[in-house]
Formats: sequence, structure tokens, C-alpha cells
Amino acid sequence: MTTYDLYIGGRDVPPGSGQYFDTVEPFSGNAWARIARGTAQDADTAVRAAHAAFEHKDWRDITATRRGAILRRFADLIVAHADRLGQIEQRDNGKLIAEVSGQVRGVAEWFHYYAGLADKDGGRVIPINKPGVFNYIRHEPLGVVVAITPWNSPLALTAWKLAPALAAGNTVVVKPSEFTSASLIELARLGTEAGLPAGVLNVVTGFGAEIGDALVRHPLTRKVAFTGGEAGGRAVNIAAAEGFKSVTLELGGKSPNIILADADLDQAIKGAVSGIFGASGQTCMAGSRLLVHDSCHDAVVAGLVEVLKSARIGDPSDFETQIGPIATRPQWEKILGYVEIAKAEGAVLEYGGYAPEGPQYGCGQFVVPAIFTGVSNDMRIAQEEVFGPVLSVIRFSDDEEALRIANDTRFGLAAAVWTRSLERAMHFVDRLQAGTVWVNNYRSTSFTTTFGGYKDSGLGREGGPDAMREFQQDKSVWITGSPNRANPFVLG
Repeated sequence: MTTYDLYIGGRDVPPGSGQYFDTVEPFSGNAWARIARGTAQDADTAVRAAHAAFEHKDWRDITATRRGAILRRFADLIVAHADRLGQIEQRDNGKLIAEVSGQVRGVAEWFHYYAGLADKDGGRVIPINKPGVFNYIRHEPLGVVVAITPWNSPLALTAWKLAPALAAGNTVVVKPSEFTSASLIELARLGTEAGLPAGVLNVVTGFGAEIGDALVRHPLTRKVAFTGGEAGGRAVNIAAAEGFKSVTLELGGKSPNIILADADLDQAIKGAVSGIFGASGQTCMAGSRLLVHDSCHDAVVAGLVEVLKSARIGDPSDFETQIGPIATRPQWEKILGYVEIAKAEGAVLEYGGYAPEGPQYGCGQFVVPAIFTGVSNDMRIAQEEVFGPVLSVIRFSDDEEALRIANDTRFGLAAAVWTRSLERAMHFVDRLQAGTVWVNNYRSTSFTTTFGGYKDSGLGREGGPDAMREFQQDKSVWITGSPNRANPFVLG
């Protein structure tokens, strides 16, 4: 099997413990690589390497234009190695190869975008209220950034953090999920090949309880960017607050996908399928609550079932496969557990919700997409994030009821509305409590705009030009041309 060490200071470094653990293919159930089991000592080594690189002239003193050039080279190398990176990630988390291939090339676009922004941030000049004084604001990097990323889209969700952090001049330590570490070690190696000085990009692998807390609490860490579950995000936020560290938290969702009576039902049904069953439902923005007007409820449910009957479930390395396995065994068990919870609460299972059997399903880590009707919004299936291919269909009778149901959740990551009326669409856009609202589409994202949540779905934003500001701090500079004009005893 392939063995992956830690990546610290521009080179492969064995873990201090000498221990490794297996990473397993979700489809076959076979171990295919050994991953270094990092310790708190390794976390300390990585953060200190990143801090030394931040202070070193090879990174500190280069121009922003030069940083952009390195990131462009990084992006080009990602494209050149896209097929290999995609195969590694697909093997690690079981995602469809058709989806991963495009996603890896999308990672390169993130680096190209922030490469272009690297030398476009000029700070700002302040029209100060004091004569003979010049004041301007510098935007400066924070220092060492710790990026903690999940197993569902490791390369993409790391790029969302890594590209703006590097463009802003920071150094980074990435802690990937223990289930999907290999592709990020490969990515870090490409970063060094692109010209990132040693220590600017480091990857430490292992288990969160053993190294994650040490990275967050390290006195040299200045920023934590986390994507994951609500409980993990809350723990990170509390730990970071003790050291006055800034955080970006991209957490869970229970996103409402709302079909109004005047919607184009064919398109809305396609959007609902894509919204919840894409990536086997293992995405934070999944449209897991489908709110449907009474007048078209039955037609929508029938259409959903018809689509799923023809869905191809199986080997994710086959480009024809449409629904792949669940990424981890614990998550597979959790999803099947929620199916039983929903039944016990009185929801009606219209389709799916079981683990298919047969040699075409490898080790059997699949869940046939589930559709529940008769769901009320106070059921656990409607309030708790399942993170799998489970759809809760909820009826409503008018627009105000739809909005009340949609906003009746502690999450606020995303939402969508399907309608032919621009007036109604804008009314929903105004009232929906979500960081992203789609109108007549679902799951659209881009490096050019922001993504993030309201309420318990997180803090801060990723994407777009403002994302660089998440990795910067302001310095106010006061310059007096003639020292004699400055009065040290006058304030304000």
C-alpha cells in the first residue's frame, strides 16, 4: 500500500509516534493507503514551521505580485495532475469520478482567481480630520492559519480556505479528515513544486482529538478556518476564543428547497434531485427539506420517485454511475439510523431508505435514496442534519406558511425557491434566513462570490474578493510631514 507521511517544512516527515492507520475505499471496503497518525508534538512542529516560514524573508519580503505568480503556477500544476488527484480523492471518499474530475479542475480556478487578487488589494487612504497628517490603512496577513477540512470534498473545501489565505500572505497548516487525507498530501507537494517556500504549506494527518485541539490552541496560531459539523465548529470556536484567534466556520444546514404552485415542475423536480441526492446527500448545502405547495405535492413526489427508479447506483469509478457509496462506515450507519427514526416519528417512506445488496455494490456501503412524505417540521428528520440521501417532503398551503416553515430551523446555510413570478421570488429572497438563496436553480457556487451561513450554520464567508479580508488584519498608519506640527498632548 501507499504510505503517506506528514508534510511539514516542504518535505515528508514521519510521525513522531511512528504510528500509521489505514484509509479505506468506501466502495470495496479495502484498505489502500497508510496515513501518518500525528500527535500534539507533530502539530507543534507544523505550526512552528509555518511560523518560521511566515517570518522568513523568502515569504515575508516577496511582493504580492510574486505571490500571485506562485499561485498561478500552483493552479497550472493542479490542472496537469487533475486526473491523478481526482482518482486519489475518489478512491478515498467514494465520490463519483464524474463529479470529482470537474471539482478538481474547479480547485485550480480558485487558485487562479486569488492569484489575480493577490496584488489588487491596496488598502485605503483615509481623509483624516487633522491638518498636516496623512493616514492610510494597510491590510496585512494574520500569520499562521490552521485549516480543518472534512471528508466529503477535501480538495475543494481546502482550496476555499487555502487560496485566499496564501494570496493574503499567510502560511497554512492543513488538518484533513482522517478519512480523506491522501489527496491533500499530494496537493501540498504540488505547492512546493510551484514555488511555495518550505513551511508555507503544511499538512498534518491524524485524529481530531489527538492533533486538532493542539493546532487550534497553539499560541502561534492566529486564525482557524473550519468546515464540518455543528458540534465540531462550536468546540473550535470556544477553543480559539481563549487565544483571541479569529475563526471562519462553515457548518451544517437543513436547507429548504421550496416549490411554489406556479413553478416549472419538471425543472423543480430536477433541482430537488440535484439538491439532495447529488454527492449522495453528503454536502452541507443539501436541500434536505423539500417544501411543496398542496396543489402540486402529489405530482412532485411521483416525479421524484420516477427519476430515482432509473438512477444508476454502483461503482463510483464508473462514469455512468449516478449515485455512489457513503464515504464512511459510521456515516452510513447514521443515515440508516435516521431512516428508522423518521419511520418511528410517523413519516411515510415513499421510496428507498435501505442498503442494497449484491456484488455490484461492493462492500454494501450504499443507501438507496430515501423520500419521506407526511413530514412535519418539528420531526427530527426535518430539524437535524442527516448528511445523506434522505429527503423530507413537507406540505404548505400559502407563501407565508412556506416562509415560516423554511425559517423554522436553527440553521441558515442555503435555501431555494422555484416560481415563474419574479415578484414572489424577490419576496422570498427578502424573507429567507439563509446565507445563499437560489431562484430556479440549486447548488450553484463560484469562487467569484461569497458562501456562508446564518445562525448555527457558521461565521464568516468564503469565496469572492471579501474572502481575503477573512485572512487579514488592518494597520492604521499616521504620517506627519513636519514633526514640529505634531502635539503629543492632544488626543482626539
